[in-house]
Amino acid sequence: MSGHSKWSTIKRKKALVDAKKGKIFTKIAREIMVAAKEGGGDPAGNPRLRLALAQARSANMPKDNQERAIKKGTGELGNVTFEAFLYEGRGPAGACFLVAGITDNKNRTVAEIRSLFGKNGGEMTAGGSVAWMFDYKGVIEIDKEKIGEEALMERALGAGAEDIQDWDASWGVICEPTDFAAVEGELSDLEPNAEVRYLCKPENELALEGSQANQAGRLWSLLDEHDDVQSVYANVTLPDDVMEEYGL
Repeated sequence: MSGHSKWSTIKRKKALVDAKKGKIFTKIAREIMVAAKEGGGDPAGNPRLRLALAQARSANMPKDNQERAIKKGTGELGNVTFEAFLYEGRGPAGACFLVAGITDNKNRTVAEIRSLFGKNGGEMTAGGSVAWMFDYKGVIEIDKEKIGEEALMERALGAGAEDIQDWDASWGVICEPTDFAAVEGELSDLEPNAEVRYLCKPENELALEGSQANQAGRLWSLLDEHDDVQSVYANVTLPDDVMEEYGL
């Protein structure tokens, strides 16, 4: 799984872009609601909620907003109508995308996502047509200053991790989603960046340059800007200037 040393940098840039657009609180609140609905309102026993609340704190989301979102999710403030989705599509120059999000109206959302693909040189595709290019993994990133490799291997592998990767200034710990709570819990004192996400398999990665990179970057950005979209995953690697231009 190459190319993931940029993961935290990309996340930080995206957080800044989302904050400027005034969307980050809405996206985090939806994630908190769905997490609480699916796994209960106690973050100690709900890894997805625990991570959503960590994101909320990083974005300086008011605690009242966090608590209200939890109560909406658990039904204390009425039933939550939001549900998760995962759409697949192909874009310019062979770029492939997974679009994950949360919506209160799937019919509206799917029509809008299909339109974004169609207007930007791509198309939505059937389920499974793109997803096979990705692995769904727990990804935990830890600053190298926090722990040495041998100590990390002993702790992470003992908790169920399957791989430790060297990402220049940080370590990348990879695990199965079913082991994520145990691994993240074991390493929580190291203040990691942690997430269950899709990782493109190395053999399916596609490096784009020039106009093709710009076309793919534009579509990626437009998909990511949609109000109902939480994350966009792609099989492409783009030049840093393109990533920066489109806030990716």
